[in-house]
Amino acid sequence: MTQDIILDMVREGLYTIIITAAPPLIMGLTVGLIVSIFQAATSIQEQTMAFIPKILAVLLSLLLFGPFMITSLSQFFQYMVSNLPYFVQPR
Repeated sequence: MTQDIILDMVREGLYTIIITAAPPLIMGLTVGLIVSIFQAATSIQEQTMAFIPKILAVLLSLLLFGPFMITSLSQFFQYMVSNLPYFVQPR
């Protein structure tokens, strides 16, 4: 296995992780920011108030982007399996 093959495999893996994790993280971040602005504007300092909207936003994003995420992960798995002979070449 050459260095180019390893770098390509790691790059594809990192890209897949970022693309797969981005939708729930962005939704949670957005809802958390909105709740924080609302709390600052109304002087409500309840720490647990942000958890339920964030959890609901992440679950909603998993429902909306779930098929895309599964497709992305299955394409990476197919890439890894189809290139398996190149990854385990004997010396």
